Amino acid sequence: MKRFMDRNFLLATKTARHLYHDIASKEPIYDFHCHLPPQDIAANKRFANLTEIWLGGDHYKWRQMRTAGIDERLITGEADPYEKFLAWTRTIERLAGNPLYHWTHLELQRYFGINEPLTTESASRIWAKANEALKTEALTVKGIFERMNVYAVGTTDDPVDSLEHHAAIAAGTAPIGKISTRVIPSYRPDKALNIDLPTFPAYIGSLSKASGVEVTSVETAIAALVRRLDAFVAAGCRASDHALEYPPFRVADDAEINRAFAKAMAGEKLTKDEADAWKTRVLVALSAAYADRDVVMQLHLAAIRNVNGRMFRALGPDTGFDASHDHQVSEGLARLLDRMQDAGELPKTVLYTLNPKDYYPLGTLMGAFQGKAPATGASGIVGTGDGIPGKIQLGSAWWFADHKDGMEEQLKALGNLGTLAHFVGMLTDSRSFLSYPRHEYFRRILCGMLGDWVEAGEFPAGEMVERIVADVSFRNAARYFK
Repeated sequence: MKRFMDRNFLLATKTARHLYHDIASKEPIYDFHCHLPPQDIAANKRFANLTEIWLGGDHYKWRQMRTAGIDERLITGEADPYEKFLAWTRTIERLAGNPLYHWTHLELQRYFGINEPLTTESASRIWAKANEALKTEALTVKGIFERMNVYAVGTTDDPVDSLEHHAAIAAGTAPIGKISTRVIPSYRPDKALNIDLPTFPAYIGSLSKASGVEVTSVETAIAALVRRLDAFVAAGCRASDHALEYPPFRVADDAEINRAFAKAMAGEKLTKDEADAWKTRVLVALSAAYADRDVVMQLHLAAIRNVNGRMFRALGPDTGFDASHDHQVSEGLARLLDRMQDAGELPKTVLYTLNPKDYYPLGTLMGAFQGKAPATGASGIVGTGDGIPGKIQLGSAWWFADHKDGMEEQLKALGNLGTLAHFVGMLTDSRSFLSYPRHEYFRRILCGMLGDWVEAGEFPAGEMVERIVADVSFRNAARYFK
């Protein structure tokens, strides 16, 4: 019988084992999109117990605990940490086929040296051993970064954030001290785009204060956002991020958009057309600013948020009540990208979707926007490419799709429609400091798939496939995000 999640986990062929152990496993981690709190990094946070580091804020686990019939008191409530841990243990025992089962056990192996399955029988031993390890310097934030060879972390930050923690980390004056891991802010202006939410007026006040630009119109809103973008770039920002339920597209003149802005600031309800016109105008302006500053634009599509109203009112956002959306994306995204390119130059762009039905629309649309467009009216242009391999990317399998089947599906779609060798690879999108084995999980799946192709005679063994593995594991991201 094969040993449980052993050294050759997910590596069924000799070629796969070579590609993972000799190539992929040696590459650093560039986690270019995550939700780790910068203040916890700066403080070099030490975690009190396994429940705090494992279950605090992890809505992936919370969803499955609710599915298992666990009472909310043991999930987000005030129950004792060990009670919560045991509730998670009862859940994990039954999670065959769920990526959380593999992630949980990879984390036990890599951080705590625990190779037995987590069960109700082993729970007390695992709890005691893990909690002892958490007392050591090896499992502070700095220790985790060093252990997992984390080259860089891209946090997710609002334009109104002061970036004080990033500044302290970069200067080495934060409690974490000098670290080799680069901690980089990413610019996420969703609250400025979401003109149709009741939080918008208050947010505009915060943006005015943070930027020093009094926001009274779409023009001044863009000026304020670009001023804050420049502050982010000065702090090392390499990427922006936008969470879009669907790609908005409606072109209107600024007079109409400003009337919608006035309505929103007065607390009046906007039509979808009014909101889409604002979002289109601001997104297009920001895309030009990103291109000018060589900032990557990330678009996260197709999440429907907070679908359970009662639980949203009780617990707030990001607590496990979101789902995959089924919007049609092709027309809106095509027109939005085309408008961005006409407005200046399309920045490097990563397209993610929470619904795998979108892989072919995204994968074919991105192929239409690679390279650099010639000047308007030019003809017979030769050599208009701007030297960016994979300028427009099909982002990695995301959130509900970042399981084994989902990663393979995304990789195969990219291979079929684009150039897998230029792919920037995996990210955690996580709020947990223990989530770095997800990069290992991805690399094992990548090597398993490429190993199958090599041994089936579909791609040659040797230097080229080895280079693809190294590039997709780390090097492409390091080049792309610079």
